[in-house]
Amino acid sequence: MWTRGLLLTLLLSTGLGLAQPRTNIRFTLDFAFQGPTAPFLLAQDKGYYAAEGLNVSIDRGFGSADAISKIAAGNYDMGFADFNSLIEFNTRNPANQLLAVFMVYNTTPAAVFAIKGKGIARPADLVGKTLAAPAGDAGRRLFPVFAEAVGIDPARVNFINVDVPLREPTLARGQADGITGFYFTSFLNLRNVGVKPEDMVIFRYADYTQDLYGNAVVVRRDFAQANPQAVAAFLRALVKGFKDVIANPDEGIAAVKRRDGLINEALERERLLLALNTHVLTPDSRAFGLGSVRRERVERNIRAVAKAFDLATTLKVEQVWSERFLPPIAERRVTGPAR
Repeated sequence: MWTRGLLLTLLLSTGLGLAQPRTNIRFTLDFAFQGPTAPFLLAQDKGYYAAEGLNVSIDRGFGSADAISKIAAGNYDMGFADFNSLIEFNTRNPANQLLAVFMVYNTTPAAVFAIKGKGIARPADLVGKTLAAPAGDAGRRLFPVFAEAVGIDPARVNFINVDVPLREPTLARGQADGITGFYFTSFLNLRNVGVKPEDMVIFRYADYTQDLYGNAVVVRRDFAQANPQAVAAFLRALVKGFKDVIANPDEGIAAVKRRDGLINEALERERLLLALNTHVLTPDSRAFGLGSVRRERVERNIRAVAKAFDLATTLKVEQVWSERFLPPIAERRVTGPAR
């Protein structure tokens, strides 16, 4: 006959006793619920975070700069934001630095878009022109880095502020000479407002400077130090979400649809595939696994941002990046494109 003490010991040793406390993680995306955010959402819907002992809430974002500010302020524990904006923030805020722990976009999706026949055929033609973008747009904030790479003075290019929904229509109506935005966002949005792909002039930053990384999973340093196992657990669950979405994009889009029932599913599926095949599944990520970086690239990335923004300090890699929370490379390897 079981004694009370033996039964309690058995329950505790096998994990069948009282439910273990979960770690809460407040997570912000960089922007709205769209195709490229599917891996984060699907991991939640399929219970991958919960299986790791996490209670994860995911909110839409309002731009990378906004996401970084809110994480740094303690409104969120982790988030999805532009790595280059993080470098700038950490340099300007040495007492409140954030940490990138999983590189999602292995190359920056930032780009300049113009329309053929309007006087812009090469980057040098941007001098004296006016570009439209939201104030916190990553492509706009990174424009000085692009300008440095192509040899133009960013001060000789004008920017006007527009709300996100008005960016592509502003270009299509001829109210600006060009726009900045993520490649997979502005390309599809321009097409959606009647601009033919063959009429687009596109300067992808990654074609001119191969060192820049894009969006990463970002965490507050104090949270990572206090909850290292939770950060690692989040990344293990996220990798599963990525693998599922790569294998079955429709499943990922269904997860996005559950958050925003008004999305155009076909459009968001195309946006997801563009993001995955162009910026996630790169030669580097195939060689070193999802979420990885190359140290020498990070060093060059830091120097490029410091020079473009005239920052007084050049950070060390450890001040912006840590690989200690990544799952083993065998778990992060992927083969074949998303379809």
